[in-house]
Amino acid sequence: MDVQKILSAVACVLVFTACSKKSSDSVYAVDSASCIGQAISNKFIVQWEDGRITVESGSDVESFKKEFIEPQLENIRQVESDKRIQVDSTVSASASASSSDTWGLSMIKANAAYSQGIYGQDVKVAVVDAYVDVSHPQLANRIAINTGEIPNNGIDDDRNGVVDDYYGASFVSVPSSTNIPSPHGSHVAGIIAADSNYGPVSGVAPRAKIIPAQFIANDGGGSLGDAIIALQYAAKRGAKIINASWGGATCGVSGALRSTFQSLERQGVLIIVAAGNDARDIDVYPEFPASFNLSNQITVAASDMTDFMTSWSNSGFNLVHVAAPGEHILSTVPGATSMYMDGTSMAAPFVSGTAALLWSSKPTATAQQIKAAIEQSVDVTSGHEFKVKTRGRINIQKALQVLGQLVP
Repeated sequence: MDVQKILSAVACVLVFTACSKKSSDSVYAVDSASCIGQAISNKFIVQWEDGRITVESGSDVESFKKEFIEPQLENIRQVESDKRIQVDSTVSASASASSSDTWGLSMIKANAAYSQGIYGQDVKVAVVDAYVDVSHPQLANRIAINTGEIPNNGIDDDRNGVVDDYYGASFVSVPSSTNIPSPHGSHVAGIIAADSNYGPVSGVAPRAKIIPAQFIANDGGGSLGDAIIALQYAAKRGAKIINASWGGATCGVSGALRSTFQSLERQGVLIIVAAGNDARDIDVYPEFPASFNLSNQITVAASDMTDFMTSWSNSGFNLVHVAAPGEHILSTVPGATSMYMDGTSMAAPFVSGTAALLWSSKPTATAQQIKAAIEQSVDVTSGHEFKVKTRGRINIQKALQVLGQLVP
């Protein structure tokens, strides 16, 4: 009887081992029915056992399993299909409003930093987004130049895997339906760091440096795989802060995207994420990357000119951290001009600019300390409480004071 028990136990172990053996099917993450429509049939995101994440091409799923996964199976942790991301459209606000174009800067007390000579100097902020017009008069002097690269010579001079990334890089692989540049990336960049000496837009951190890392095409479409490559590039270029004014993907529970955010967490990079413009509670209906909620992440809702949450902003008492100005925001757009836009896409760069000011004041601070200073210093006004974790809207003056206590 004892022998039979032992043999049965051995048999169970052998069966378990056989069943758990890695295969091309077991490492491939099958999409849910709701995600199939977002899948890009010939692109795949590969997580390797050594921690790398790459984006690979194949004719279809079964061919990719046979031709790519099986020969390298032991070195592969997980594979998933790439997914399309569509940036939430931002609505142009009426240019006839009587409010000051710098109402957001005034409300968050940005002058408290400027009066101390703090302008975001020596801090690099990556705009992982759509096209950034590096020739725009208000942005040209704010672009972080890659001095290891010679522009427009067709050579990867610094051997970082990207050719001619003198000003930044584009990782767009999803075809666009238009040749007209999206205004989104340039608008975000201007909110962070536009130089008011050359036009009407005043950036929150006007001496910070912008690293353009484009993955969103002109029509507002992109992919998770391209986003991951752009995020990795931003970190390699030395970004302390990454602004991610995109998301809305209910299929973005991508293991690879989360792993990328976690890698940035380990590298000490602060990620500022737009909460989204769907008027939904992302605690209940998660959107990604807004809902990842990592220690180096701040998810941002949008406030309006009367200091209430906008009607269209996403919210969440657990997963959205702070509010920031996001309505009727004037900023730079391609073609040496500017325009007004609305969205949590505009609110996030207000927080990115704030983080740049804080880091400029205390260069030894960690991403977690910068986050804590921003969260602990929000304005909470009775009757104006926001449906976010802190209940409040950012305040630079108080954030500088809190950071001074956290980082003597």
